[in-house]
Amino acid sequence: MTDEYLWPARNVAEYAYCPRLFYLMEVEGIHLPSEDTESGNAVHKRVDKPSAELDSTSEDAERPAVVRSLTLTSERLGLTATLDLAEVAGQIAVPVEYRKGKPRRGGKEDEPEPWPTDRIQVTMQAMLLEEAGYCVERGVLYYAAEKRRLDLPLTDALRTEAVDTLREARSCAAAARRPPPLLNDRRCEGCSLQPFCLPDEINYLNTPDPPEELTPRRMWPPRDDGLHLIVQSQRSRVSVRGEEIIVMGADDSTAARVSLTTVESVSLLGTPQISTQALHALTAKGIPVAWMTFTGRMLAMLDPLDSVSAETRRAQVRRFDNPGDCLELSRALIAAKISNQRTLVLRNHPEPLPTAMEQMAQCMRKAAEAENLETLRGYEGLAAAVYFPLFGQCLRSDAAEPFRSNGRKRRPAPDPVNCCLSMGYSMLTHECTAALRMARLEPSIGAFHVSRPGRPALSLDLMELFRPLIADSIALSAFNRNELRDGHFFHSAAGCVFTDHGRKAFFEAYGRRMETMISHPVLEYRLSYRRMIRLHARMVAAWLLGEIRDLCFLTTR
Repeated sequence: MTDEYLWPARNVAEYAYCPRLFYLMEVEGIHLPSEDTESGNAVHKRVDKPSAELDSTSEDAERPAVVRSLTLTSERLGLTATLDLAEVAGQIAVPVEYRKGKPRRGGKEDEPEPWPTDRIQVTMQAMLLEEAGYCVERGVLYYAAEKRRLDLPLTDALRTEAVDTLREARSCAAAARRPPPLLNDRRCEGCSLQPFCLPDEINYLNTPDPPEELTPRRMWPPRDDGLHLIVQSQRSRVSVRGEEIIVMGADDSTAARVSLTTVESVSLLGTPQISTQALHALTAKGIPVAWMTFTGRMLAMLDPLDSVSAETRRAQVRRFDNPGDCLELSRALIAAKISNQRTLVLRNHPEPLPTAMEQMAQCMRKAAEAENLETLRGYEGLAAAVYFPLFGQCLRSDAAEPFRSNGRKRRPAPDPVNCCLSMGYSMLTHECTAALRMARLEPSIGAFHVSRPGRPALSLDLMELFRPLIADSIALSAFNRNELRDGHFFHSAAGCVFTDHGRKAFFEAYGRRMETMISHPVLEYRLSYRRMIRLHARMVAAWLLGEIRDLCFLTTR
């Protein structure tokens, strides 16, 4: 960052609220929507529409001109801001900032007063107006929750506070390292970046024998409120109309209408069409779009450009250039995977298996202590050789016998169970890739899996521990409950593949599994599997950045 950079007053003011929030927003460019931010956008909707150009020659002091969405910059201050509203009468100007919430209370006689962040932001706006040649004696803060307008007299003390905040914010950015998170602070509860920042999780994991009061609060949404739209009909067309996504069927009838605000991702299996207008609308909302084959293999992904953090990527490349760091991450992932495979067999196998379970437990222990990646891959392979025959014995449907004969085979899938597993692993790769993108990590640069062109190596790394928890569990329950059966598959030269009805049945089971709640064994709160994948991606990013020392991945009992 050079001295010519103009700092947004809104982001600089956030430094007074939380230096880490400022760093994530301003330096790394991370902005996540939340209920609070959407409410704030609604409050700003009217004032965000720019007014006509300001006529500075007007001398009508009795009727101030109201100018909305006024953008100001100052090379001298190194600041820029877009004012919600400015009241201008001749050469006298008053900046007006809108806030959705309530003013601060707790001072003298419980009188309302501006929050420090709001106070600093309005002061910076006033200083920019002064740089533009206006006389500014006060600013105004309008708190929509109480419909209250607070005057803020502009003083030298406020100017000094604003300049000091700008200087400290610049120093924070120049340090090129995220500030530590707040410790058990109430401000985190209403922060839109909390699921990315992970303040409680980082403090808890970095504290030896943490006290009970540091136990992470469940501030994450436990489930996905959004819709994960999967379009698989080959003659379907996806378009946008207003604030709705429209899916048209093969007969030109409307198959689905979905509000853009409720969509979290879009997946296109096969060759459905999607309009340029729909891609623009989805990208503007930060909604990723994935193109996949009929069998679920991901071909490409479109995600917004703001999903990149140069600092996180640099840390990823540097750490993964170190074989010791690659081994540390890989050992934790593979040990957790073998543990989850062992638990799945213990829960579902009809007979006690002391010898096989001891073999898997031994592989898990040795994987956690492996001296190099090749040795680790050997223990993973030994565990898989024990696991998949036992997995076949856990199946109770007619599809069990072909799988027991074939074992685990991928390309092509020779039987319905292998077909279901392959689709589950493909969808899980898609989920992990999206989660890593949201964590600002590069999916193609991994630790355990070798990076090759077109291969999301880090996605494959992350999905290892979730394979038995999600994909294997879906296959086991869907066949044992007869949700998937012979009529849902057909055999071709490409192997065993889903019919249209079979894919629909699979995605119904897949959606239920991704929304299933699970408790983290260390952090102790419950999240859906989809949220848990995102948590793990962000914990990997925090580990790469040196914010947490030890990795703790999801294992079930």
